[in-house]
Amino acid sequence: MTLYDVPAPAKLNLFLHVVGRRADGYHLLQTVFRFIDLCDTLHFDLRSDGVISRATELAGVPEDQDLTLRAAHALQRATGVRQGVQIGLEKRIPQGGGLGGGSSDAASVLIALNKLWGTGLSRRELMALALPLGADVPVFVFGQSAFAQGVGEDLSAVTLPERAYLVAQPDASVPTPKIFSAPDLTRDSSYITIADFLASPTFCFGRNDLEPVVFRLYPEVLGASRWLAEQGILRGTPVRMSGSGACLFAEFSELSEAVLAEAEISAIMRGADKTFSQTHPRFRLVQACAGLAEHPLRNWIAR
Repeated sequence: MTLYDVPAPAKLNLFLHVVGRRADGYHLLQTVFRFIDLCDTLHFDLRSDGVISRATELAGVPEDQDLTLRAAHALQRATGVRQGVQIGLEKRIPQGGGLGGGSSDAASVLIALNKLWGTGLSRRELMALALPLGADVPVFVFGQSAFAQGVGEDLSAVTLPERAYLVAQPDASVPTPKIFSAPDLTRDSSYITIADFLASPTFCFGRNDLEPVVFRLYPEVLGASRWLAEQGILRGTPVRMSGSGACLFAEFSELSEAVLAEAEISAIMRGADKTFSQTHPRFRLVQACAGLAEHPLRNWIAR
């Protein structure tokens, strides 16, 4: 048995504007994606019998909805490859957090199996397979920080400064369809250009148009955002939601600052647990992360 271990990084939306809605119901967006070093890990055990299966169950996700399996089947159908694979998954990116974990897993399957199966598809061809799997999947195949438009498939590379982030998930999971179907969602933000974004400090630019809906429907996310912005090193630092939530993040110039913020918040949480305090929100995840210049598998695609 030969196992191949492959990372699948999370993403942040540095801003997210909803600029319209297509006739088919899909929303038109403008956003900038950045990868961070919070990663799931995928394990591939290649098979010669053409069978595609998973080695680990994913809570609440049946096999026919598992994006890792759907990605493998899509590549197999598109190329006619006779090989199969058993896929194991170690989840570290929280589900329902707006960090693109499922999309990243699917993209890493496409990238890795394209190499391991020797199917030789180009980046553009893999991105075409990625889009039907989900609007966020193509950017992970694209493999660079990107200014995205359309439903997320119109991507332009952008160079971002080195930054670090504190990422925190309140005790909530937010289903994306529920947020995009909300009647009070802003759907008419003004179009901006890449130049508009690059002319401003990255974290001071724009907003996340999904925040007001999430904050209304999930007051625990609103409470967590306000509480984080008042704590120690975070005081005065903007706190923003990624994607459709529930994860929140703050940007720092140095990783050491994000690590200090993680330590401060974690210490408060430990102290509150001992005293049974009800004065602060609960978090499922608090982690300092480095921003990545590119996807760790970017060079796995030859052309």
